[in-house]
Amino acid sequence: MKRGHDRARPARDTALRRVAREARPFLRARTAAILRLSGWSLLEFAQTFLGGYGVARALDDGFLAGRPATGLLWLAVAAVAVLPSVFAARGVFGRLADLVEPLRDGLVRRAVARALSGALGRSGDVSTRSLSQVTHQSEIARDGWAGLVLTLRSFVFTAAGAVAGLLALSPALLLIVLPPLVLGSALFLGTLPPMAARQRAYLAADEAYAAHAGELAASVRDIAAAGTAERTVAESRPLAETQLAASRSLARWSAVRVVALAVCGRFPPLLLLLGAPWLLRNGLTPGGLVGALTYLTQALAPAVQALMTMLGTAGGRLVVVLDRFTDAPPPPADEPAREASPPPAQGPARDTPVAELHEVTFAYGPRAHPVLDRLSLTVGAGEHLAVVGPSGSGKSTLAAVLAGTERPTGGAVRWRGRPARPADATSVRVLLPQHAYVFTGTLRDNLRYLRPDARDREIAAMADAVGLDALLSRLGSLDAAVEPDRLSQGERQLVALGRAYLAAPPLLILDEATSRLDPAAETRAELAFAALPGALVVVAHRLGSARRADRTLVMDGPRTQCGTPGELLRTSALYRDLCGLWEPGEEHAIKSTPPPSPV
Repeated sequence: MKRGHDRARPARDTALRRVAREARPFLRARTAAILRLSGWSLLEFAQTFLGGYGVARALDDGFLAGRPATGLLWLAVAAVAVLPSVFAARGVFGRLADLVEPLRDGLVRRAVARALSGALGRSGDVSTRSLSQVTHQSEIARDGWAGLVLTLRSFVFTAAGAVAGLLALSPALLLIVLPPLVLGSALFLGTLPPMAARQRAYLAADEAYAAHAGELAASVRDIAAAGTAERTVAESRPLAETQLAASRSLARWSAVRVVALAVCGRFPPLLLLLGAPWLLRNGLTPGGLVGALTYLTQALAPAVQALMTMLGTAGGRLVVVLDRFTDAPPPPADEPAREASPPPAQGPARDTPVAELHEVTFAYGPRAHPVLDRLSLTVGAGEHLAVVGPSGSGKSTLAAVLAGTERPTGGAVRWRGRPARPADATSVRVLLPQHAYVFTGTLRDNLRYLRPDARDREIAAMADAVGLDALLSRLGSLDAAVEPDRLSQGERQLVALGRAYLAAPPLLILDEATSRLDPAAETRAELAFAALPGALVVVAHRLGSARRADRTLVMDGPRTQCGTPGELLRTSALYRDLCGLWEPGEEHAIKSTPPPSPV
């Protein structure tokens, strides 16, 4: 029985309970701020009480009794009671910051700590969820908490003032007023659990769509170049439809809350008017009836409606957002099964290849001709592999698949003996495209972008190895400001190469990342990378790059051939043709040459 009880406990552990557990110590630590806020709010209690009571006394003791001066005096008392509450607003907002700002700061610290823990514990897995929590969700929580505190405070002291006034006028008034308030409140509270579930589903759908949009934003150029816009739209549609369905479900439950608001806000004055004859026969004065209507229409009904509106919108969203900060971080996603998975790697760890392609197929669309067709390739630790081929032969596609930025249509990609996962990307490989990324900042920050802890002596050794010393001399120092528009394309590529050299990843892929360098600078950079212990894959655009490599992969669309430069000269007609096109001038890139005749 106990074991079954333990299994049932998580089901009852709702988001509201989880948030409440976290909220209790937070509120206890700020008891003084809550008391100061309540002290300022007592003025709102006095305003509400005197508002309705003053109207009742003005009628009964003044105008209806033939004493207009007394009536005017009581109305003046009701009017003057508004003034202290206006001055109290400054004190209320001052104390509000003591409750709101610590919440946001704590949430940001928690999200950052979770992101760092995930990055260290799960091979660099820093998800878009952490980014959304630090920026968007923490602000939702801050604004929602501020609105909830203000509205709840106003409701408590306004309702207390109105109830005290109704009791002072006639206790029988509560028999008319309380039933619809209780009924509407019960109906409203019944919508809280399903609304919280819908809010959570909507936030989850929003996060999923935001993550997908972020990936697309980084790949817009590739999508346009590959002509895969239709496939991208098809992949985005289910996420958009899920988000739309969640918002519609949320709207339907919001309609139920409108009914609850009507019961609480509209029924009490109506029932009071219908019960007026009975109340007047049982001792209620005409002034008391008008005073009760004043309490209901000017104080109690607006306060109830404001509270329900706040709980129904910002309140439900606040619980869901806070719950996403309090729940445990999601476990790493299971690797989806891939067809034609290769057998587990055998042998000691040092013999495990850095990267493997096993019968990989890739096509830009379900009916498109495959760019890669059942390609198998192994890149060992310390190996230098060059990839050559005419323009459009799939060299950049191979680089993207090998780096994990494109998922193969079929087959398997493995890094260091394990299926390639996005969570492992930053710890395994660095992919440098032709257009280097350089941001406005110091040269030091640009070079340490992939390795923030790099020391100055390591940067100096890198500059000497890669050939960055000339740019360093021109700028003056590592702390010199870098403006990307003032750097040449070659200088930008050198900065990106230096950044990758400092990172020294197990797998470095250069996708024409040296195309803007002269042959001597390119040779210096490639030799520096080849001396590192990691594997180097170069999409070559000069013959020298292919000759320096341990092996060369020749691509002609789906047809490929791999071997040493000497072997390929004997066995590959395409490689011989490419060498013939290269020989007259090393400065010409393969992609600028027309494709050779079919082999």
